[in-house]
This record gives sequence, structure tokens and C-alpha cells, in this order.
Amino acid sequence: MPKTQFTVHTSLSPSDVLALLVDFGPERPANWPNIDDAHFTVHELGPTTADVTEGTAMGWERSHYAWDDAAGTVTVDTVESNLWGPGSGWRYELEPVAGGTDVHVTLTRVANSLKGRLIGALIPIVGANALGKQLKSVLRKAESR
Repeated sequence: MPKTQFTVHTSLSPSDVLALLVDFGPERPANWPNIDDAHFTVHELGPTTADVTEGTAMGWERSHYAWDDAAGTVTVDTVESNLWGPGSGWRYELEPVAGGTDVHVTLTRVANSLKGRLIGALIPIVGANALGKQLKSVLRKAESR
């Protein structure tokens, strides 16, 4: 089961980071480089949960999001995917620090296909660096708004 962890610092407040992570409006594909319009559907949205399909033609997943403002956490559990099976998901922990927020990310992947196993083999090697850069880019764009 490939797993990676990384931390990204932003000048955004924890509440602003949380709002960005759980903003499922029509601009989500424009804000997140790993989501395109064709693979973005909000199935259900509640005050602290969401059921969303997102991704690209290469890899998509239907996920259950749950977040807790007070704890500063967002948990994303994979429900269905062309690459990943049960036990896969993301966990974001938002730590307030001087000058903003440290975003601690844990990604766990359980492959359900050959393509998933191939991509999963790379996660421990390049996942933290590549995914950290991607998250930094999303946060920097949000900081400049």
C-alpha cells in the first residue's frame, strides 16, 4: 500500500485553506490542475461532507469528503476509481503557525488495476515532491486573489 506524507506552508489562514479544499463550486477544475470539467461531478454536498467524482481521463475517483472546522482536518476516502480501491484516500491536517498555516498531507493508495499498481509504485519515490509542488501552486494562486 503506497503512502506518502508532505507539508506545505501557506500564508492563508487555516479557515481559508479549509474553504479552498472543500470548495466544490464550478471553478474547482480551474483551481486544481488534477481535475478537468469532464471528470468533475458533485453528487451530494452537506455542511461538513461531500460526495464528489473528480480527476482526469488518466485517473478519476469518486470520493467521500468529511471535514471538521474546529479540528482543522479534511479526510477524503475513495469510494470508486479507475485506479484506486478501498483504503485509498487523502488526509489534510491544518496547523496554524505564525504567518499562516502548515498543511500536513497524507496520501494512501491501494491499487485496483495494473495502471494503479504502476502509478502506486512511484508514489513513495516522487509523490511527496510532485504532489507538494502541485499543492503549493494551488495555494499560491489562492494567496494572490
